[in-house]
Amino acid sequence: MGDNYISYREENGSINISEDVISGIVRAAVTEVEGVSGLSTTAGSELAEKIGLKTIPKGVTIRFEENKVVTDVIITVSYGCSVVNVAKTVQESVRNVIESVTGFNDTVVNVHVSGISFDR
Repeated sequence: MGDNYISYREENGSINISEDVISGIVRAAVTEVEGVSGLSTTAGSELAEKIGLKTIPKGVTIRFEENKVVTDVIITVSYGCSVVNVAKTVQESVRNVIESVTGFNDTVVNVHVSGISFDR
């Protein structure tokens, strides 16, 4: 992901924002949402990372499609919290942070709940 940028092209030149920058800001915003116990990846990507095939930023992917910033977030939710409410709050939080950081108002945020976390 390190070489991918979301770009603005204007008369005076261009502005390029690394997807890694946006991903880091999104991760910070997600972890602040009450009821989110953490970010996660799929089992296959964890295995690929362990054997050194590729490095995947945990729980967040960012891409630019058809003039939209598309974000996928994979979370675990704390036991006892409403999964739907937590996911909606994450969606809103991520959309707000992307719009404020990039200036893009057309964002798509997909939230994937991969599990429930039981505190011991």
